[in-house]
Parts: sequence; C-alpha cells; structure tokens
Amino acid sequence: MQKEKSIVLFNQQQVRRHWDEEKELWYFSVVDIVAVLTESVNPQAYWRKLKERLKKEGNETVTNCHGLKMQAADGKMRLI
Repeated sequence: MQKEKSIVLFNQQQVRRHWDEEKELWYFSVVDIVAVLTESVNPQAYWRKLKERLKKEGNETVTNCHGLKMQAADGKMRLI
C-alpha cells in the first residue's frame, strides 16, 4: 500500500488519509472521522450542517478545511 494514499482503521471503520511529502503532514478525511465518531447514517450531511453552525459562530478553523481528492467507495477520485 502506498504511503501517499493509504487507509487506516479506527474502531473497525475505514479512514482515508493522504501523505503530503513536501509538508510532511498527513491529511485525513473529515467525513470519515465524522462517520466514526458520530455513527451518523449520513456523515456528509452531518459535516455540512456542523460546518455551517461553526461558521455562524465565527469559528475560523472551518475556513481552513480544503478539499482533497480521495478515492470514494465506488473507486472514483472525489473531492472530500
């Protein structure tokens, strides 16, 4: 498995991650983490609503969350 695009398991659920060689940082799929932590049926909708609420509160960390293309369940690379 490539270090750049590997999947880790947390509580027996997949969490997608991406290694940035230049910055030497791991990037994780927030949607996957939300799914693990909340056990939501629709983690994408959960994250969208949470992000909306955080922005209304003036939380600036949400504005720094940029999407990365990661492999989706259907095998296609999608912006996550």
